[in-house]
Amino acid sequence: MTRPEVQAASGRLRGSWEDGVAVFRGIPFAEPPVGASRFAAPRPVRGWSGVREAVSYGPPPPQAGVFGMDALSRDAPDDDWLTVNVWSPEPGPGARLPVMVWIQGGGYVFGTSGLPEYDGGRLARDGGVVVVTLNYRVGIEGFAHIEGAPANRGLLDQIAALEWVRGNIRAFGGDPDRVTVFGQSSGAGCIAALSVMDRAAGLFRRAVAQSVPGTFFSPELAADITAACAAELGLRPTVADLSGVDPRRLAAAGDAVTAKRERWNARWGRAGLRSVLFSPVVDGDVVAVTPWQALDDGAGRDVDLLVGHTRHEQRLFTALEGLLGEVSEEQAATALHDFAPGPDGARRYRDAFPAAGPGELYELVHSDWLFRMPTLHLAEARAAAGGGRVHVYELTWAAPGLGGVLGSCHGLDVPLVFGNLDRGRAAALIGEAPFPEAETLSARMRAAWTSFAAHGDPGWPPYGTGQRLVQLFDSRPAVTAYPEEPSRRIWQDHTFAAPLPLTADGR
Repeated sequence: MTRPEVQAASGRLRGSWEDGVAVFRGIPFAEPPVGASRFAAPRPVRGWSGVREAVSYGPPPPQAGVFGMDALSRDAPDDDWLTVNVWSPEPGPGARLPVMVWIQGGGYVFGTSGLPEYDGGRLARDGGVVVVTLNYRVGIEGFAHIEGAPANRGLLDQIAALEWVRGNIRAFGGDPDRVTVFGQSSGAGCIAALSVMDRAAGLFRRAVAQSVPGTFFSPELAADITAACAAELGLRPTVADLSGVDPRRLAAAGDAVTAKRERWNARWGRAGLRSVLFSPVVDGDVVAVTPWQALDDGAGRDVDLLVGHTRHEQRLFTALEGLLGEVSEEQAATALHDFAPGPDGARRYRDAFPAAGPGELYELVHSDWLFRMPTLHLAEARAAAGGGRVHVYELTWAAPGLGGVLGSCHGLDVPLVFGNLDRGRAAALIGEAPFPEAETLSARMRAAWTSFAAHGDPGWPPYGTGQRLVQLFDSRPAVTAYPEEPSRRIWQDHTFAAPLPLTADGR
């Protein structure tokens, strides 16, 4: 079979056919952000002559050492980090298929589009959509608040990729007027920001945000963390000092600060306590205000939203900490003190969950603070603002992997949405071999996501602040009132509108 070719704005591309889908990998959407472009906003890519082979993923941006991700970028052949990948069941300008652009998570410090769980082939083929994945700068390269550099460079990379989609996706069979962004964890945090940003206006019509973290930083907090990272190398947090440092060495400095964060927790507060040292910065320019505040102010009304979370968001992190089944009463009390809202938050959790032991209370307050309540409040703000519709889901299916101890944990939705049940993180969460129940659930979620991308309707009623109807994804799916009502009531008067500050002790 003749290999697929398309004419993009920068030059001709030759991809490959994989199970009936045309695949193009490693397409640059901006110039490499190195040398004179280090810490700069992304710059348009230069064109090429002839036909460019597009069969291999581009190199990952510098990664944190979490899960050994730094090894992926350590041996990268070049610095062409800013690339996209495209899967199309029908390449060519006449197809006009819906487009789904994936923004992966990774705590804002790691993540690359070349991971096997992000292969878009099955989603594109079964859903009749064009799938795009992309690389963006993470960690210090993408989100550190550096003197002399624009803030939120990772978000600016994503906007540049979406501009590439708008200008090129028709050649791959996509409809530039039917673009949906979707992402999970920190990728969902980016999408929450993009959906209300002036710079991203008009680049997509719909957005899917899976497990939105509530961490948006004040400039003071972000600058203080960046200063600590630069100090690891005996440098100042400026472009002049940091631009000559090898990017992998700079990422390692961020890892060193993360490992020693306890010394700064009095200054960095909840961000330090949760080891979230990089996040979008509310700088007043790239990110004018937090997404919750922006929605309250009427921004993003023309963007339809599909948002949701898993039931046991925290459990994966508890397992990684070695605390699964081992949380003490003292640790639970500390977590409630640190993360429950308001002066009586700890008491309200104990009153709302009288039968909960320390492990469950620890899990509940961490899940609620970092993911569940920011996600719900995003939906509440969107529903209250009017305009585009918002649909809400909760993944409640307890995966059988690792003996079922992780339940419906953070990240379980990713292999289910992509349909990649036998690769990447799915092997640990779902099991070594796909189960029929997982296949059925995955098909339902993929159908909902692609239907939302095509028509704005995932298959259940919109969320409203009256009934609060939510789709539960489980072995027996159901539409019901939001099931985490005790947590919702505890957090109903809390606001996520303000960015996380540098604490009073740090001033």
